Amino acid sequence: MDYIIGQTPKPGLPGAANAAGAGAAVSIIDGTEASFMADVVEASRTIPVMVDFWATWCGPCKQLTPVLEKIVKAAGGRVRLVKIDVDTAPNLVAQLSRMGLPLQSIPTVVGFWKGQIADMFQGAQPESEIKRFVEALLKLAGGAMPAADLIAEARLAMEAGQYENAADLFSTVLNEDAESPEAWGGLIRAMLGLGDDEQAAEALLQVPEKIAEHAEISGARSAMALAAEGRAAQSQLAELEARLASDPTDHQARYDLATALNASGQREAAAEALLGILRVNRNWNEGAARLQLLKLFEAWGMDDPATMTARRKLSALLFS
Repeated sequence: MDYIIGQTPKPGLPGAANAAGAGAAVSIIDGTEASFMADVVEASRTIPVMVDFWATWCGPCKQLTPVLEKIVKAAGGRVRLVKIDVDTAPNLVAQLSRMGLPLQSIPTVVGFWKGQIADMFQGAQPESEIKRFVEALLKLAGGAMPAADLIAEARLAMEAGQYENAADLFSTVLNEDAESPEAWGGLIRAMLGLGDDEQAAEALLQVPEKIAEHAEISGARSAMALAAEGRAAQSQLAELEARLASDPTDHQARYDLATALNASGQREAAAEALLGILRVNRNWNEGAARLQLLKLFEAWGMDDPATMTARRKLSALLFS
Protein backbone atom coordinates (compact mmCIF):
# COMPACT_ATOMS: atom_id res chain seq x y z
CA MET A 1 0.00 0.00 0.00
CA ASP A 2 1.40 3.36 -1.03
CA TYR A 3 1.12 6.31 1.34
CA ILE A 4 3.58 8.67 -0.27
CA ILE A 5 2.60 12.17 -1.32
CA GLY A 6 1.02 12.44 -4.72
CA GLN A 7 -0.98 9.25 -4.31
CA THR A 8 -4.66 8.97 -3.51
CA PRO A 9 -5.35 10.56 -0.12
CA LYS A 10 -6.12 8.23 2.76
CA PRO A 11 -8.74 10.10 4.77
CA GLY A 12 -9.36 9.60 8.47
CA LEU A 13 -11.13 11.11 11.41
CA PRO A 14 -10.04 12.26 14.85
CA GLY A 15 -11.07 10.01 17.67
CA ALA A 16 -10.45 10.27 21.39
CA ALA A 17 -8.86 13.69 21.09
CA ASN A 18 -12.24 15.00 19.91
CA ALA A 19 -14.41 12.69 21.96
CA ALA A 20 -18.03 13.61 22.22
CA GLY A 21 -18.67 16.90 23.89
CA ALA A 22 -21.88 18.45 25.02
CA GLY A 23 -23.24 18.77 21.48
CA ALA A 24 -22.27 15.31 20.26
CA ALA A 25 -25.34 13.57 21.62
CA VAL A 26 -27.73 15.56 19.37
CA SER A 27 -25.69 14.43 16.37
CA ILE A 28 -27.15 10.93 16.79
CA ILE A 29 -30.92 10.58 16.64
CA ASP A 30 -33.58 7.96 15.92
CA GLY A 31 -35.50 8.91 12.79
CA THR A 32 -39.00 8.00 11.62
CA GLU A 33 -41.05 8.19 8.45
CA ALA A 34 -42.68 11.36 9.72
CA SER A 35 -39.39 13.06 10.63
CA PHE A 36 -37.32 11.99 7.62
CA MET A 37 -37.72 15.20 5.66
CA ALA A 38 -36.78 17.38 8.63
CA ASP A 39 -34.11 15.15 10.18
CA VAL A 40 -32.40 14.17 6.94
CA VAL A 41 -33.30 16.11 3.81
CA GLU A 42 -33.69 19.58 5.35
CA ALA A 43 -30.96 19.10 7.92
CA SER A 44 -28.49 18.05 5.20
CA ARG A 45 -28.71 21.53 3.71
CA THR A 46 -26.54 22.77 6.57
CA ILE A 47 -24.75 19.65 7.88
CA PRO A 48 -23.79 16.30 6.29
CA VAL A 49 -26.22 13.59 7.38
CA MET A 50 -25.69 9.83 7.42
CA VAL A 51 -28.74 7.59 7.57
CA ASP A 52 -28.30 4.13 9.05
CA PHE A 53 -31.07 1.87 7.75
CA TRP A 54 -31.18 -1.07 10.13
CA ALA A 55 -33.47 -3.66 11.77
CA THR A 56 -33.60 -5.34 15.15
CA TRP A 57 -33.21 -8.80 13.59
CA CYS A 58 -30.14 -7.82 11.53
CA GLY A 59 -26.88 -9.20 12.96
CA PRO A 60 -24.49 -7.07 10.86
CA CYS A 61 -26.51 -4.00 11.89
CA LYS A 62 -25.66 -4.67 15.52
CA GLN A 63 -21.98 -4.67 14.60
CA LEU A 64 -22.12 -1.60 12.39
CA THR A 65 -24.26 0.85 14.36
CA PRO A 66 -21.93 1.17 17.41
CA VAL A 67 -19.01 1.90 15.08
CA LEU A 68 -21.02 4.55 13.25
CA GLU A 69 -21.95 6.15 16.57
CA LYS A 70 -18.34 6.16 17.75
CA ILE A 71 -17.10 7.87 14.58
CA VAL A 72 -19.91 10.44 14.55
CA LYS A 73 -19.21 11.30 18.19
CA ALA A 74 -15.54 11.69 17.32
CA ALA A 75 -16.48 14.16 14.58
CA GLY A 76 -17.60 16.57 17.30
CA GLY A 77 -20.86 17.76 15.76
CA ARG A 78 -19.62 18.08 12.16
CA VAL A 79 -21.86 15.27 10.90
CA ARG A 80 -25.26 13.88 11.96
CA LEU A 81 -26.32 10.24 12.20
CA VAL A 82 -30.01 9.38 11.80
CA LYS A 83 -30.93 5.76 12.59
CA ILE A 84 -34.05 4.38 10.95
CA ASP A 85 -35.50 0.95 11.72
CA VAL A 86 -36.77 -0.23 8.32
CA ASP A 87 -39.46 -2.35 9.94
CA THR A 88 -41.07 0.75 11.43
CA ALA A 89 -40.83 2.77 8.20
CA PRO A 90 -42.19 0.58 5.36
CA ASN A 91 -43.66 3.47 3.38
CA LEU A 92 -40.38 5.41 3.49
CA VAL A 93 -38.43 2.32 2.43
CA ALA A 94 -40.83 1.74 -0.47
CA GLN A 95 -40.61 5.36 -1.57
CA LEU A 96 -36.80 5.42 -1.44
CA SER A 97 -36.62 2.08 -3.26
CA ARG A 98 -38.74 3.52 -6.09
CA MET A 99 -36.17 6.33 -6.29
CA GLY A 100 -33.47 3.73 -6.86
CA LEU A 101 -32.09 3.40 -3.34
CA PRO A 102 -31.47 -0.34 -2.73
CA LEU A 103 -32.84 -0.91 0.77
CA GLN A 104 -33.64 -4.58 0.25
CA SER A 105 -30.30 -5.39 1.88
CA ILE A 106 -29.36 -3.98 5.26
CA PRO A 107 -27.49 -2.45 6.87
CA THR A 108 -27.40 0.33 4.32
CA VAL A 109 -25.79 3.68 5.14
CA VAL A 110 -26.60 6.67 2.96
CA GLY A 111 -24.86 10.03 3.08
CA PHE A 112 -26.90 13.15 2.31
CA TRP A 113 -25.66 16.66 1.53
CA LYS A 114 -27.73 19.62 0.34
CA GLY A 115 -30.85 17.47 0.23
CA GLN A 116 -29.29 14.97 -2.17
CA ILE A 117 -27.78 11.50 -1.84
CA ALA A 118 -24.00 11.96 -1.84
CA ASP A 119 -22.73 8.42 -1.27
CA MET A 120 -23.69 5.09 0.28
CA PHE A 121 -22.45 1.66 1.32
CA GLN A 122 -24.04 -1.63 2.35
CA GLY A 123 -23.04 -4.25 4.90
CA ALA A 124 -20.81 -4.06 7.95
CA GLN A 125 -17.51 -2.36 7.14
CA PRO A 126 -14.16 -1.99 8.98
CA GLU A 127 -13.87 1.13 11.10
CA SER A 128 -11.15 2.49 8.83
CA GLU A 129 -13.46 2.30 5.80
CA ILE A 130 -16.27 4.04 7.66
CA LYS A 131 -13.87 6.81 8.66
CA ARG A 132 -12.95 7.27 5.01
CA PHE A 133 -16.63 7.41 4.08
CA VAL A 134 -17.37 10.08 6.68
CA GLU A 135 -14.27 12.09 5.84
CA ALA A 136 -15.25 12.07 2.15
CA LEU A 137 -18.72 13.32 3.12
CA LEU A 138 -17.19 16.05 5.25
CA LYS A 139 -14.84 17.11 2.46
CA LEU A 140 -17.78 17.34 0.08
CA ALA A 141 -19.39 19.68 2.59
CA GLY A 142 -16.19 21.68 3.00
CA GLY A 143 -15.73 20.58 6.59
CA ALA A 144 -12.76 18.24 6.55
CA MET A 145 -11.04 17.57 9.87
CA PRO A 146 -8.31 19.99 10.99
CA ALA A 147 -4.78 18.67 10.57
CA ALA A 148 -4.10 18.86 14.31
CA ASP A 149 -7.07 16.58 14.99
CA LEU A 150 -5.94 14.09 12.35
CA ILE A 151 -2.42 14.03 13.78
CA ALA A 152 -3.77 13.50 17.30
CA GLU A 153 -5.89 10.59 16.05
CA ALA A 154 -2.94 9.14 14.15
CA ARG A 155 -0.77 9.22 17.26
CA LEU A 156 -3.45 7.40 19.23
CA ALA A 157 -3.56 4.79 16.48
CA MET A 158 0.23 4.43 16.69
CA GLU A 159 0.04 3.88 20.45
CA ALA A 160 -2.54 1.16 19.84
CA GLY A 161 -0.34 -0.51 17.24
CA GLN A 162 -2.75 0.40 14.42
CA TYR A 163 0.02 1.42 12.07
CA GLU A 164 -1.92 1.19 8.81
CA ASN A 165 -4.67 3.41 10.17
CA ALA A 166 -2.04 5.85 11.43
CA ALA A 167 -0.36 5.89 8.02
CA ASP A 168 -3.73 6.69 6.42
CA LEU A 169 -4.22 9.65 8.72
CA PHE A 170 -0.70 11.05 8.40
CA SER A 171 -0.95 10.69 4.61
CA THR A 172 -4.22 12.61 4.62
CA VAL A 173 -2.55 15.52 6.43
CA LEU A 174 0.35 15.50 3.96
CA ASN A 175 -1.98 15.69 1.00
CA GLU A 176 -3.24 18.96 2.48
CA ASP A 177 0.05 20.23 3.94
CA ALA A 178 3.18 18.76 2.38
CA GLU A 179 5.39 20.62 4.86
CA SER A 180 3.97 19.20 8.09
CA PRO A 181 6.97 17.77 9.99
CA GLU A 182 4.64 16.01 12.46
CA ALA A 183 2.89 14.18 9.63
CA TRP A 184 6.13 13.27 7.84
CA GLY A 185 7.72 12.00 11.03
CA GLY A 186 4.58 10.08 11.93
CA LEU A 187 4.27 8.53 8.47
CA ILE A 188 7.87 7.30 8.56
CA ARG A 189 7.34 5.78 12.02
CA ALA A 190 4.08 4.15 10.86
CA MET A 191 5.90 2.58 7.92
CA LEU A 192 8.52 1.23 10.31
CA GLY A 193 5.72 -0.14 12.50
CA LEU A 194 4.36 -1.97 9.46
CA GLY A 195 7.82 -3.39 8.82
CA ASP A 196 8.06 -1.54 5.51
CA ASP A 197 11.54 -0.07 5.69
CA GLU A 198 11.59 0.59 1.96
CA GLN A 199 8.59 2.92 2.07
CA ALA A 200 9.89 4.52 5.24
CA ALA A 201 13.14 5.33 3.44
CA GLU A 202 11.22 6.60 0.40
CA ALA A 203 9.12 8.85 2.61
CA LEU A 204 12.25 10.23 4.26
CA LEU A 205 13.65 11.10 0.84
CA GLN A 206 10.48 13.06 0.03
CA VAL A 207 10.63 15.25 3.14
CA PRO A 208 10.93 18.89 2.00
CA GLU A 209 14.42 20.27 2.52
CA LYS A 210 13.19 23.19 4.64
CA ILE A 211 11.97 20.82 7.39
CA ALA A 212 14.62 18.12 6.99
CA GLU A 213 16.30 19.03 10.30
CA HIS A 214 13.10 19.48 12.28
CA ALA A 215 13.03 17.47 15.53
CA GLU A 216 10.20 15.28 14.22
CA ILE A 217 12.22 14.34 11.14
CA SER A 218 15.42 13.83 13.10
CA GLY A 219 13.52 11.56 15.45
CA ALA A 220 12.10 9.54 12.57
CA ARG A 221 15.57 9.26 11.07
CA SER A 222 16.87 7.92 14.39
CA ALA A 223 13.95 5.49 14.55
CA MET A 224 14.95 4.13 11.13
CA ALA A 225 18.55 3.63 12.20
CA LEU A 226 17.49 1.94 15.43
CA ALA A 227 15.08 -0.34 13.58
CA ALA A 228 17.86 -1.55 11.32
CA GLU A 229 20.22 -2.12 14.27
CA GLY A 230 17.45 -3.81 16.22
CA ARG A 231 16.67 -6.45 13.61
CA ALA A 232 20.26 -7.61 13.66
CA ALA A 233 20.30 -7.66 17.46
CA GLN A 234 16.94 -9.47 17.71
CA SER A 235 18.37 -12.50 15.96
CA GLN A 236 20.92 -12.73 18.79
CA LEU A 237 18.47 -12.14 21.64
CA ALA A 238 18.87 -15.58 23.25
CA GLU A 239 22.65 -15.36 22.95
CA LEU A 240 22.71 -11.89 24.53
CA GLU A 241 20.57 -13.01 27.46
CA ALA A 242 22.81 -16.03 27.97
CA ARG A 243 25.92 -13.83 27.98
CA LEU A 244 24.42 -11.57 30.63
CA ALA A 245 23.31 -14.51 32.73
CA SER A 246 26.88 -15.75 32.85
CA ASP A 247 28.45 -12.29 33.18
CA PRO A 248 26.24 -9.40 34.38
CA THR A 249 29.15 -6.99 33.74
CA ASP A 250 29.16 -7.70 29.99
CA HIS A 251 28.19 -4.15 29.01
CA GLN A 252 28.36 -4.78 25.27
CA ALA A 253 25.82 -7.58 25.61
CA ARG A 254 23.55 -5.32 27.67
CA TYR A 255 23.95 -2.51 25.12
CA ASP A 256 23.03 -4.84 22.25
CA LEU A 257 20.15 -6.25 24.28
CA ALA A 258 18.73 -2.73 24.67
CA THR A 259 18.77 -2.34 20.88
CA ALA A 260 16.93 -5.65 20.45
CA LEU A 261 14.37 -4.79 23.12
CA ASN A 262 13.63 -1.45 21.49
CA ALA A 263 13.14 -3.14 18.11
CA SER A 264 10.56 -5.45 19.68
CA GLY A 265 8.65 -2.52 21.18
CA GLN A 266 9.87 -2.96 24.78
CA ARG A 267 10.86 0.65 25.31
CA GLU A 268 10.97 0.67 29.11
CA ALA A 269 13.12 -2.47 29.19
CA ALA A 270 15.45 -1.06 26.53
CA ALA A 271 15.95 2.14 28.52
CA GLU A 272 16.49 0.18 31.73
CA ALA A 273 19.22 -1.91 30.08
CA LEU A 274 21.16 1.21 29.11
CA LEU A 275 20.57 2.81 32.50
CA GLY A 276 21.96 -0.39 34.03
CA ILE A 277 25.25 0.22 32.23
CA LEU A 278 25.34 3.84 33.37
CA ARG A 279 24.76 2.86 37.00
CA VAL A 280 27.91 0.75 36.88
CA ASN A 281 30.13 2.71 34.49
CA ARG A 282 28.99 6.05 33.09
CA ASN A 283 32.01 6.32 30.79
CA TRP A 284 31.92 2.82 29.30
CA ASN A 285 32.89 2.89 25.63
CA GLU A 286 33.20 6.69 25.68
CA GLY A 287 29.70 7.17 27.05
CA ALA A 288 28.03 4.94 24.45
CA ALA A 289 25.14 3.97 26.73
CA ARG A 290 24.18 7.58 27.40
CA LEU A 291 24.43 8.48 23.71
CA GLN A 292 22.30 5.50 22.73
CA LEU A 293 19.73 6.42 25.35
CA LEU A 294 19.53 9.95 23.94
CA LYS A 295 19.09 8.43 20.49
CA LEU A 296 16.18 6.38 21.81
CA PHE A 297 14.60 9.51 23.29
CA GLU A 298 14.86 11.24 19.93
CA ALA A 299 13.36 8.26 18.10
CA TRP A 300 10.47 7.84 20.56
CA GLY A 301 9.69 11.53 20.84
CA MET A 302 10.36 13.77 23.82
CA ASP A 303 6.77 13.54 25.08
CA ASP A 304 6.62 9.74 24.95
CA PRO A 305 5.92 8.25 28.42
CA ALA A 306 8.95 5.93 28.14
CA THR A 307 11.16 8.90 27.27
CA MET A 308 9.95 10.99 30.19
CA THR A 309 10.37 8.15 32.69
CA ALA A 310 13.85 7.21 31.50
CA ARG A 311 14.92 10.86 31.24
CA ARG A 312 14.07 11.39 34.92
CA LYS A 313 16.16 8.35 35.85
CA LEU A 314 19.04 9.53 33.67
CA SER A 315 18.96 12.96 35.30
CA ALA A 316 19.04 11.36 38.73
CA LEU A 317 22.11 9.36 37.74
CA LEU A 318 24.01 12.23 36.12
CA PHE A 319 23.33 14.78 38.82
CA SER A 320 23.55 12.56 41.88
